[in-house]
Amino acid sequence: MDESYGAALEALRDKLMRYARLQLRNEAWAEDAVSDTLLAALERPQAFAGRAALATWVIGILKHKLVDQLRRRTREQPLAWEMDDGHEALLEFKPDGHFLHPPADWGNPDSALQESQFMEVMELCLSALPPQMGRAFLLREWMELETGEICKELAISTTNLWVLLHRARLRLRACLEVKWFNHQQPA
Repeated sequence: MDESYGAALEALRDKLMRYARLQLRNEAWAEDAVSDTLLAALERPQAFAGRAALATWVIGILKHKLVDQLRRRTREQPLAWEMDDGHEALLEFKPDGHFLHPPADWGNPDSALQESQFMEVMELCLSALPPQMGRAFLLREWMELETGEICKELAISTTNLWVLLHRARLRLRACLEVKWFNHQQPA
């Protein structure tokens, strides 16, 4: 393995962390998934055949590590958890059965459900985009890749990329207006 390969992987760490945080919503889990991803890529550099960009290949590995992380976490049910200050929190009760320290407000479950439903509609609208257009949009808006990286990955010009992104945004807007904003939510 040459040093440039390792340096290229390290340069991807921030992008991988952003993606993992977005998916897992837990800093420690995201760090574990990214570390596992980079370790897998470092252990088997020969597996990178060069048919795609290094970033695309590593993100593919990360997606599998994220699924593994989610499976692992759903099987584990901790009785205690670590607080931001490093102390362990336990559910403690008073003799009358009430919480000694009430849990934090969980917010509005209806709002969280709506956000989840919105993401389902958004994914449906994204899947309706032509493949090249959908990839360009995801690479730019979700993966936050730079213009040059996207153009190289998709083998297109900068002008073509901007046209694809403009058209993707217009189509997504139209789809969301029909399937989300004008959709009557059940009472």
